[in-house]
Amino acid sequence: MTDPLGYRYPAPGQMPPMDAPGYGSTHKRHARHAPIRIPHTLTETSAPRFTPAHYPQHLDMTKHQGREAIGERIIVAGQLRDEDGRPVRGAMLEIWQANAAGRYAHARDQHDAPLDPNFDGQARVFTDHDGRWSVTTIRPGAYPWRNHANAWRPVHIHFGIHGAGFAQRMITQMYFPGDPLLVLDPIFNATADEAARNRLIAAFDLDITQPEWALGYRFDMVLRGRDATPMENRA
Repeated sequence: MTDPLGYRYPAPGQMPPMDAPGYGSTHKRHARHAPIRIPHTLTETSAPRFTPAHYPQHLDMTKHQGREAIGERIIVAGQLRDEDGRPVRGAMLEIWQANAAGRYAHARDQHDAPLDPNFDGQARVFTDHDGRWSVTTIRPGAYPWRNHANAWRPVHIHFGIHGAGFAQRMITQMYFPGDPLLVLDPIFNATADEAARNRLIAAFDLDITQPEWALGYRFDMVLRGRDATPMENRA
């Protein structure tokens, strides 16, 4: 399906629904009425200016105030592209995750797991001229989330992708290969199309790996079209 401008819409099942039967909290927070189109003004389409000058990059989550975080150090890198394979330059990526024990540095996370005073679980990176980005972090842990009996979230990292303004933000999650919890996770499986769902799984990459220092994972993201990465805030 395309529109007169040539935009290629994702096929059915390539994006998770706003109300996923297995994901309990979506029943309470998904939209129950048809959307109302509100014309965007210059503010929504061009502000604020997401640049490193205004939003400094934070590329290494393994250190806090000069102290080392606990856990397995990893490098996560990738490329951000549009539906035609062109690099998306200068996009701001905000990244957040749990620590190695599976706990977020957030007051609402009361999981009985230790906090790491040297890990705040947040990063910010801008894509370069080729749409590429890279961050260093700690491999997060799995954690319980009470969605159903004995429910555990797979190991994952959150990504918020910002365009030119507040109206251009997309959110997704990156998972790790070989995680046995993936087949049990309602959020991961909310994307019905298997090929699209598997695009959420990073690939181990020896070229990103740094000898005797950190394993590397590649997570490329596509914003639109038939090869788009599934996004949480998009019907």
